[in-house]
Amino acid sequence: MGKIVRALSEDGSVLCIAVDSTDIVNEIFKIHRTTPVVSAALGRTATAAVMMGSLLKNKEDSLTLRIDGKGHCGMIIAVSDYMGNVKCYCANTNVQLPLNSKGKLDVGGCVGKDGYLSVIKDMGLKEPYVGQIPLVSGEIGDDITAYYAISEQIPTVCGLGVLVDRDWSIKKAGGFLVQLVPPINEDAIGIVENNIKNITSVTEMMEKGFSPEDIVNKALDTLNPSILDSWEVGYKCTCSRQRMKKALISIGKSDLQELADTQENIELSCHFCDKKHSFSREEIKEVLRNSNGG
Repeated sequence: MGKIVRALSEDGSVLCIAVDSTDIVNEIFKIHRTTPVVSAALGRTATAAVMMGSLLKNKEDSLTLRIDGKGHCGMIIAVSDYMGNVKCYCANTNVQLPLNSKGKLDVGGCVGKDGYLSVIKDMGLKEPYVGQIPLVSGEIGDDITAYYAISEQIPTVCGLGVLVDRDWSIKKAGGFLVQLVPPINEDAIGIVENNIKNITSVTEMMEKGFSPEDIVNKALDTLNPSILDSWEVGYKCTCSRQRMKKALISIGKSDLQELADTQENIELSCHFCDKKHSFSREEIKEVLRNSNGG
């Protein structure tokens, strides 16, 4: 399991969230069999979704991050619940690219930046909230920072990191989110800017043994932060056979009828967890009858 920590500066003007998502990103690697650069892209997106999801208010709320930069990995989808539990996938998990000019995994090249970052918040209203911005870099952290500034007008800094080991498993993964809370304290802005400027990368801090508590204290240094709460988060898929059965109708009635006429059974695989569900010809016919109101 991962761990998330939320802290607030003494004057209440700055919120910081930090997460150790190493176990979560290792689960992504195991489920989706990702190459290192895709592990980094999916891992950063999932880590951001964990922190953003933790800001939701109600148990039934959910948040979806959709990144479509027209890059090699295709569209990335990450879905988080209000506790920060997350699931994710992308179109192509087998991308291999040379390292970028800094000698790092080329996440921007993998994701691309000729497209959009969309944030969909389902909060039980008639319509979900949807915010969308053009991608800034495809590096994910910069894009999340820009999303909050442009779409929600909340000054925010997002740091994300995934360190892949030689065997392609995940050595370290995590992130932090720093947000100003109204009313804005101008003095706090300068302090936070200075702290962030002097902070090392997320994975460097974690390699030195930094916990999420250490990271929030580093980001809010001299602001006398207090830990608000902390809890475990994980990779959590909510798929079920019943849900998959209901989703069968999305195949389309004519195609479903053809399957019922020609196949003894069909097997559907969940994008998020790769769990497979098999349906017999009779079950397909039952779905068809229900969709026709019969």
